[in-house]
Amino acid sequence: MAARHPARQQPESFAWTPDNQTWCEAQVAKYPEGRQASAVIPFLWRAQKQEGWVSIPAMETIAAQLGMPYIRVYEVASFYTMFNLTPVGKYFVQLCGTTPCALRGAEALIDVCEEVIGPQNTKTDNGNLSWLEVECLGACCNAPMAQINDHYYQDLTPEVFKDILLKLNRDEYVEPGVFNEGRHTSDPEGENTTLTNDSIYQGDQAQPISKLPNSDAA
Repeated sequence: MAARHPARQQPESFAWTPDNQTWCEAQVAKYPEGRQASAVIPFLWRAQKQEGWVSIPAMETIAAQLGMPYIRVYEVASFYTMFNLTPVGKYFVQLCGTTPCALRGAEALIDVCEEVIGPQNTKTDNGNLSWLEVECLGACCNAPMAQINDHYYQDLTPEVFKDILLKLNRDEYVEPGVFNEGRHTSDPEGENTTLTNDSIYQGDQAQPISKLPNSDAA
Protein backbone atom coordinates (compact mmCIF):
# COMPACT_ATOMS: atom_id res chain seq x y z
CA MET A 1 0.00 0.00 0.00
CA ALA A 2 1.33 3.40 -0.96
CA ALA A 3 2.10 5.81 1.84
CA ARG A 4 -0.64 8.32 2.57
CA HIS A 5 0.48 11.72 3.78
CA PRO A 6 -1.45 14.55 5.46
CA ALA A 7 -2.19 17.72 3.55
CA ARG A 8 0.57 20.33 3.60
CA GLN A 9 -1.83 23.08 4.61
CA GLN A 10 -3.40 22.38 7.97
CA PRO A 11 -5.90 24.30 10.13
CA GLU A 12 -4.45 25.99 13.20
CA SER A 13 -6.61 24.03 15.61
CA PHE A 14 -9.43 21.53 15.99
CA ALA A 15 -12.30 21.47 18.48
CA TRP A 16 -15.26 19.16 18.79
CA THR A 17 -18.72 20.59 18.47
CA PRO A 18 -20.67 20.40 21.76
CA ASP A 19 -22.71 17.45 20.47
CA ASN A 20 -19.63 15.57 19.33
CA GLN A 21 -17.83 16.30 22.61
CA THR A 22 -20.76 14.72 24.46
CA TRP A 23 -20.64 11.78 22.06
CA CYS A 24 -16.90 11.32 22.68
CA GLU A 25 -17.36 11.28 26.44
CA ALA A 26 -20.06 8.62 26.10
CA GLN A 27 -17.80 6.46 23.91
CA VAL A 28 -14.82 6.63 26.25
CA ALA A 29 -17.03 5.53 29.13
CA LYS A 30 -17.62 2.22 27.36
CA TYR A 31 -14.00 1.14 27.75
CA PRO A 32 -12.19 -0.11 30.89
CA GLU A 33 -9.59 2.16 32.41
CA GLY A 34 -6.41 2.02 30.39
CA ARG A 35 -8.20 0.80 27.24
CA GLN A 36 -9.41 4.16 25.93
CA ALA A 37 -7.13 3.87 22.88
CA SER A 38 -9.57 1.30 21.52
CA ALA A 39 -11.87 4.20 20.66
CA VAL A 40 -9.41 5.70 18.17
CA ILE A 41 -11.22 4.53 15.02
CA PRO A 42 -14.67 5.80 16.04
CA PHE A 43 -13.07 9.09 17.14
CA LEU A 44 -11.30 9.48 13.79
CA TRP A 45 -14.52 8.69 11.96
CA ARG A 46 -16.43 11.23 14.03
CA ALA A 47 -13.81 13.88 13.33
CA GLN A 48 -14.07 13.19 9.63
CA LYS A 49 -17.86 13.43 9.74
CA GLN A 50 -17.50 16.81 11.46
CA GLU A 51 -14.82 18.34 9.25
CA GLY A 52 -14.99 16.29 6.05
CA TRP A 53 -11.43 15.05 6.55
CA VAL A 54 -8.92 14.22 9.31
CA SER A 55 -6.41 16.99 9.99
CA ILE A 56 -3.25 16.86 12.09
CA PRO A 57 -4.85 19.05 14.80
CA ALA A 58 -7.76 16.60 14.90
CA MET A 59 -5.37 13.66 15.35
CA GLU A 60 -3.49 15.56 18.06
CA THR A 61 -6.76 16.30 19.88
CA ILE A 62 -7.79 12.64 19.69
CA ALA A 63 -4.39 11.50 20.92
CA ALA A 64 -4.65 13.75 23.98
CA GLN A 65 -8.21 12.62 24.70
CA LEU A 66 -7.34 8.93 24.52
CA GLY A 67 -3.98 9.18 26.30
CA MET A 68 -1.94 7.80 23.41
CA PRO A 69 1.00 9.13 21.39
CA TYR A 70 0.09 11.17 18.32
CA ILE A 71 2.08 8.79 16.10
CA ARG A 72 -0.22 5.91 17.08
CA VAL A 73 -3.27 7.88 15.96
CA TYR A 74 -1.51 8.84 12.73
CA GLU A 75 -0.59 5.19 12.09
CA VAL A 76 -4.26 4.22 12.23
CA ALA A 77 -5.50 7.17 10.17
CA SER A 78 -2.88 6.63 7.46
CA PHE A 79 -3.48 2.87 7.26
CA TYR A 80 -7.23 2.87 6.64
CA THR A 81 -8.20 4.37 3.31
CA MET A 82 -11.62 5.38 4.64
CA PHE A 83 -9.92 8.30 6.39
CA ASN A 84 -9.25 11.36 4.23
CA LEU A 85 -5.98 13.01 5.21
CA THR A 86 -6.54 15.87 2.76
CA PRO A 87 -9.65 18.02 2.25
CA VAL A 88 -12.32 16.60 -0.06
CA GLY A 89 -15.27 18.16 -1.84
CA LYS A 90 -18.66 18.71 -0.29
CA TYR A 91 -19.73 15.74 -2.40
CA PHE A 92 -16.92 13.19 -2.24
CA VAL A 93 -17.15 10.70 -5.10
CA GLN A 94 -15.56 7.30 -4.55
CA LEU A 95 -15.67 5.50 -7.87
CA CYS A 96 -15.24 1.72 -7.85
CA GLY A 97 -12.70 0.52 -10.40
CA THR A 98 -12.48 -3.14 -9.37
CA THR A 99 -13.02 -5.93 -11.94
CA PRO A 100 -16.86 -6.25 -11.91
CA CYS A 101 -17.27 -2.49 -12.29
CA ALA A 102 -14.42 -2.29 -14.81
CA LEU A 103 -16.08 -4.96 -16.96
CA ARG A 104 -19.33 -2.98 -16.86
CA GLY A 105 -17.89 0.35 -17.90
CA ALA A 106 -16.13 1.96 -14.94
CA GLU A 107 -13.35 3.28 -17.18
CA ALA A 108 -15.90 5.44 -18.99
CA LEU A 109 -17.04 6.78 -15.60
CA ILE A 110 -13.44 7.69 -14.79
CA ASP A 111 -13.41 9.76 -17.98
CA VAL A 112 -16.56 11.53 -16.76
CA CYS A 113 -14.93 12.36 -13.42
CA GLU A 114 -11.88 13.78 -15.16
CA GLU A 115 -14.10 15.84 -17.48
CA VAL A 116 -16.43 17.26 -14.81
CA ILE A 117 -14.11 17.42 -11.78
CA GLY A 118 -10.53 17.07 -12.93
CA PRO A 119 -7.72 14.75 -11.77
CA GLN A 120 -8.13 12.62 -8.66
CA ASN A 121 -7.71 14.39 -5.33
CA THR A 122 -8.58 17.80 -6.77
CA LYS A 123 -11.75 19.79 -6.17
CA THR A 124 -13.98 21.77 -8.48
CA ASP A 125 -13.58 25.54 -8.26
CA ASN A 126 -16.61 25.88 -6.00
CA GLY A 127 -15.36 23.09 -3.71
CA ASN A 128 -18.42 20.92 -4.26
CA LEU A 129 -16.88 17.90 -5.97
CA SER A 130 -13.78 15.76 -5.62
CA TRP A 131 -13.23 12.13 -6.54
CA LEU A 132 -11.07 9.09 -5.96
CA GLU A 133 -10.91 5.66 -7.59
CA VAL A 134 -11.30 3.00 -4.90
CA GLU A 135 -11.42 -0.76 -4.55
CA CYS A 136 -14.58 -2.87 -4.30
CA LEU A 137 -17.51 -1.22 -2.50
CA GLY A 138 -19.55 -4.42 -2.38
CA ALA A 139 -22.25 -3.60 -4.91
CA CYS A 140 -20.94 -5.77 -7.73
CA CYS A 141 -24.34 -6.88 -9.04
CA ASN A 142 -25.19 -3.22 -9.67
CA ALA A 143 -21.94 -2.39 -11.44
CA PRO A 144 -20.70 0.12 -12.35
CA MET A 145 -21.32 2.22 -9.27
CA ALA A 146 -19.99 5.01 -7.10
CA GLN A 147 -20.35 6.02 -3.48
CA ILE A 148 -21.01 9.73 -3.02
CA ASN A 149 -20.64 10.70 0.62
CA ASP A 150 -22.67 8.02 2.45
CA HIS A 151 -24.84 6.85 -0.44
CA TYR A 152 -24.58 4.42 -3.35
CA TYR A 153 -25.41 5.36 -6.95
CA GLN A 154 -25.65 2.17 -9.00
CA ASP A 155 -26.15 0.82 -12.53
CA LEU A 156 -24.55 3.96 -13.91
CA THR A 157 -23.94 4.96 -17.50
CA PRO A 158 -21.60 7.79 -18.50
CA GLU A 159 -24.59 9.99 -19.44
CA VAL A 160 -26.44 9.35 -16.16
CA PHE A 161 -23.29 9.75 -14.08
CA LYS A 162 -22.38 13.04 -15.74
CA ASP A 163 -25.89 14.35 -15.07
CA ILE A 164 -25.59 13.35 -11.39
CA LEU A 165 -22.25 15.11 -10.99
CA LEU A 166 -23.42 18.28 -12.72
CA LYS A 167 -26.49 18.46 -10.51
CA LEU A 168 -24.47 17.94 -7.33
CA ASN A 169 -22.02 20.59 -8.47
CA ARG A 170 -25.00 22.94 -8.59
CA ASP A 171 -26.04 21.79 -5.10
CA GLU A 172 -29.09 20.00 -6.46
CA TYR A 173 -30.23 16.91 -4.57
CA VAL A 174 -29.99 13.59 -6.43
CA GLU A 175 -31.84 10.61 -4.97
CA PRO A 176 -29.39 7.71 -4.51
CA GLY A 177 -30.19 4.20 -5.67
CA VAL A 178 -30.37 2.20 -8.88
CA PHE A 179 -30.33 4.12 -12.19
CA ASN A 180 -31.62 1.33 -14.42
CA GLU A 181 -35.36 1.66 -14.91
CA GLY A 182 -35.59 -2.03 -15.77
CA ARG A 183 -34.39 -3.15 -12.34
CA HIS A 184 -35.63 -3.03 -8.79
CA THR A 185 -32.66 -2.78 -6.36
CA SER A 186 -30.39 -5.70 -7.40
CA ASP A 187 -33.11 -7.91 -8.96
CA PRO A 188 -32.57 -9.12 -12.55
CA GLU A 189 -33.91 -6.87 -15.29
CA GLY A 190 -37.54 -7.36 -16.29
CA GLU A 191 -40.33 -9.22 -14.52
CA ASN A 192 -39.65 -11.92 -11.95
CA THR A 193 -39.57 -15.40 -13.48
CA THR A 194 -39.10 -17.53 -10.35
CA LEU A 195 -40.86 -17.87 -7.00
CA THR A 196 -43.95 -16.15 -8.41
CA ASN A 197 -46.58 -18.48 -6.89
CA ASP A 198 -47.94 -16.74 -3.80
CA SER A 199 -48.91 -20.06 -2.21
CA ILE A 200 -45.29 -20.93 -1.49
CA TYR A 201 -45.17 -18.06 1.01
CA GLN A 202 -48.16 -19.35 3.02
CA GLY A 203 -46.59 -21.24 5.92
CA ASP A 204 -49.77 -23.07 6.90
CA GLN A 205 -50.16 -24.43 3.37
CA ALA A 206 -46.56 -25.46 2.88
CA GLN A 207 -46.06 -29.17 2.20
CA PRO A 208 -43.17 -31.36 3.32
CA ILE A 209 -40.60 -31.93 0.61
CA SER A 210 -41.62 -35.59 0.43
CA LYS A 211 -45.15 -34.54 -0.63
CA LEU A 212 -44.09 -32.21 -3.41
CA PRO A 213 -44.38 -33.39 -7.04
CA ASN A 214 -41.21 -34.83 -8.56
CA SER A 215 -39.54 -34.98 -5.16
CA ASP A 216 -36.66 -37.42 -4.87
CA ALA A 217 -37.66 -37.91 -1.24
CA ALA A 218 -41.10 -39.25 -2.22
